[in-house]
Amino acid sequence: MPKPALSKGTRDFLPTEMTKRQYIFKTLQTIFEKYGFEPIETPAIERLETLDGKYGDEGQKLLYKIRNNKDLTLRLPKLREIHNEFIPEKSELALRYDLTVPMARLVAMHQNELSFPFKRYQMQPVWRADNPQKGRYREFYQCDCDTVGSKSLLNEFELIQIYAEALQTLGLKDFTIKINNRKILQGIANVLQLNEKTSDFINAIDKIDKIGIEGVEKELLEKGISQQQIDVIFPIINQQSSNEETLKSLQKLLQNDEIGTKGIEETKTILEFIKLEPQLNRLITLDLTLARGLDYYTGAIFEVVTHEAKMGSIGGGGRYDKLTEVFGLKNITGVGISFGIERILDVLNELDRFPTHITQSKTQVLITFLDQKAFDYGLKTLQTLRKNNINAEIYPDKANLKKQLDYANNKHIANAIIIGENEMLSNLLVIKNLTTGNQQTLSVEAIIDQFNNQKSA
Repeated sequence: MPKPALSKGTRDFLPTEMTKRQYIFKTLQTIFEKYGFEPIETPAIERLETLDGKYGDEGQKLLYKIRNNKDLTLRLPKLREIHNEFIPEKSELALRYDLTVPMARLVAMHQNELSFPFKRYQMQPVWRADNPQKGRYREFYQCDCDTVGSKSLLNEFELIQIYAEALQTLGLKDFTIKINNRKILQGIANVLQLNEKTSDFINAIDKIDKIGIEGVEKELLEKGISQQQIDVIFPIINQQSSNEETLKSLQKLLQNDEIGTKGIEETKTILEFIKLEPQLNRLITLDLTLARGLDYYTGAIFEVVTHEAKMGSIGGGGRYDKLTEVFGLKNITGVGISFGIERILDVLNELDRFPTHITQSKTQVLITFLDQKAFDYGLKTLQTLRKNNINAEIYPDKANLKKQLDYANNKHIANAIIIGENEMLSNLLVIKNLTTGNQQTLSVEAIIDQFNNQKSA
């Protein structure tokens, strides 16, 4: 008999953890909808050609490809005798790597059914054949929101607002929203004449938080970028100055590069929007080491890091101008962000920031009984409570009162109704608050009124 075990990089979630996850999902959903975003879903399985080549060299290695099982020549001996040569199985499908590429495919397929700008949010699992470690899993949820079909940089500002509001609402107090622009990085590469090495440069500096400056320098050298070029790169991207001073130095460096200058102007516009909401200023840092390794980014890019726990980024995103073009829909730009739910959950657990009320059972009251007649009476009471939208349970088995109340306490049910002979004769029920120990004797109508008053308070 096999020993029960999980696949590496995956997790089970018991009710307490699921309650916390649902709290995060509901918080994000409320904020997304507040800003006008609508929900979509896409399949867990996509055609391989949909995902293939969209994530850069690093991402390509992490795609979970699904092997075809339709080639019967691999399984039936008689057919193997007819087909002497070995026919290998091929992959035509893959598990969803992220939510952005499937969303772009959906927009291209359903463009005539959508209103543009199309503002969507999506909360679904994704899969990556990664090396599992703290905050990094092979199966995890992403929560994305994107605006597709609008070039306005107001969208970038709105996404920054969403990051700030959502993370503060969830209880995080000290975090930074990093911003950069892929056009600025392209401009730096152009000035340094990196040419075909530009992608290698961007992918390498994207790893600076993981492998450090020495690791990045080694990788750049291995990719054929000269030491002389590297000596110019690091002083530029490692500037430790204000956002405004960094932009001024970039303007001087990139003044003759059209793409880089465009990236500077876009960044300036976003920072001007941020001035409309001064409390955002302290959260925003222009970080030239931010690259976002995915190949489809073309403009502003974002990443969020918390300073309250040792964790990688807890969110990221950016603008992509040509992602729908690969699916035949041209001239449609988009911009979006993603929340790393698993990492946010881990951080909130570590910091003990979840509100205490969310771990209480959704059951408002447990009906307990002293004998069979009381059980039968309790069943009628149960139906009355549920018809009045009170979340209620009755203990299903014969058991002493202590065992029934232990069940309520273990499930964090806040109240118990205790039914015995006196309660049946008087039609008045004892309801006990299991947190405070206080109890009252009330009619079922008064109990319903009490719960309804609590809901409206």
